Formats: sequence, structure tokens, C-alpha cells
Amino acid sequence: MDVLKSEFERSYMSDNQKNARNKKVLYGIIALLGVVIIVLGIYVYNLSNRSTTTIVTAPTKSASSEKASSSTKKYVAGEDYKITYSNTNLIDRSTLDKALKNSTGSDISYMMDTSEDGGDMAKVEVYYNKDKNLLVERLFKNGYKGDEDTTRVVYDLTQGKIPDNGADTNVYYQPSWLVYTWERLTK
Repeated sequence: MDVLKSEFERSYMSDNQKNARNKKVLYGIIALLGVVIIVLGIYVYNLSNRSTTTIVTAPTKSASSEKASSSTKKYVAGEDYKITYSNTNLIDRSTLDKALKNSTGSDISYMMDTSEDGGDMAKVEVYYNKDKNLLVERLFKNGYKGDEDTTRVVYDLTQGKIPDNGADTNVYYQPSWLVYTWERLTK
């Protein structure tokens, strides 16, 4: 009877030890999965919340896309022109891009066009007047000298358009922060 009892105790202890070991393995796997999920969550959060971008480049052109649009030249960021965003904490980049599109300040083909009816731009600087919620675009045509801009355009972010009043842009220019620069790289 004692032999049977000790055999039962050994078998019972062995099962309990196996169960304890299996539970430890299971808890270890769960903990490891938790760490992996946390690390992936942090990685995805960091990817989606990058606040500053200094230089934006477009994909390089392929032979097929060049053939498809042979009537208009496609300009390539980093080769033909460079875009720099500055002071991104002052104005949301999507707001800035939308305003530039509405004021035609993002029409790269027009700015690069050196024909008589083209933009013929060498550089565009955009300043943000936070107090008045305005953008002041300083446009520099090819051949400009020093810091003399060719023209200035005011864009009212509140109204979503270029104001009709034709006011002096120098009034709106100060105090302003440089938030965007477009520069021609090719001559």
C-alpha cells in the first residue's frame, strides 16, 4: 500500500511540476508578445507623428511616365528644384501646402517655365505672419540680384484667397517667419 501511495504521490507531483512549467512558458510567451506589441505601437506612432520635414523629394521619373506626358516636361525634386520647410511648429504643413496650391505657388511646371508666359522663377520664399494669419510669398525671377524679390503675393489663410484690396505687402511682411522655400537647381 505504501508503494502504491508513494507511486501516486510521485505521479501527482510530476503532473503538478509539468503544469507549473507549462504555465511559466505560457506566461513567458504572453509577456514576449506584449513587449512586441508595445514596440510595434511605438514604431507606428513615431512614423505617423513626424512633425518636421526639411527637404521633400519626389520619385525619380521613369521612361514610361516621360513618354506618357511628352507634351509637358516633368521636373524632379532634388534634380531640378529643392523644397525646404522651416518653422513647422508655426503652421501645419498641409495648411501651407493647400494655401500654396490655391495661390499657384506650388505649380512647379509654371515656376520652372522660362518662356515668356512662364514663371521663370529662381526662388520662392514664403513667410507666415501669425498675428494676421497671412502668408507673404516673395518671388525671385531668374537673374535677380542680392535679396531683391521680383514681386510679393499676400495670401489670407482665414479667407482662403489672395485679398482683393491690393494693400502694400510690406505691411504684412513684418513680423513674419520663413516657413517654405522653393529653389531652382537647374540653370
